[in-house]
Amino acid sequence: MDMTGEERINASRDAVWVALNDPEVLKRCIPGCQSLEMRSPTELAAVVKVKIGPVSATFNGEVTLTNVNAPESYTISGEGKGGVAGFAKGGADVTLRAEGAETVLQYAVKAQVGGKLAQLGARLVNSTSQKLAQQFFADFNAVVSEKAAQ
Repeated sequence: MDMTGEERINASRDAVWVALNDPEVLKRCIPGCQSLEMRSPTELAAVVKVKIGPVSATFNGEVTLTNVNAPESYTISGEGKGGVAGFAKGGADVTLRAEGAETVLQYAVKAQVGGKLAQLGARLVNSTSQKLAQQFFADFNAVVSEKAAQ
């Protein structure tokens, strides 16, 4: 499954970059995030509870940041295991571009699911994934824009 998109954020590129690397901001924005812990500057551990169709699962996952080019871009990749529900893994290339006082955040996501989640059908998994991604970026935009306005 592949997704691309962009979000226009009313904050400087540096402020958006700081927020993208702040576990507290990310925890507030990731739908269903129960915990997010920074283990190193490029490694995080997460627990996220999601519901896709009739399947609810709590995923324990590891997230890694690579290709870090502060404050312009990075690749975020991870894998989560949800017990009998299966697994999810994937990554996203994130790029920040300054446009005046705003920042354009562009993302390209590749994801894969297995186990019971894969049996639900690609259309349901894709639509739910897109909804969760849109919710994350909308929430992230609101949090960062609010901080920048203070």
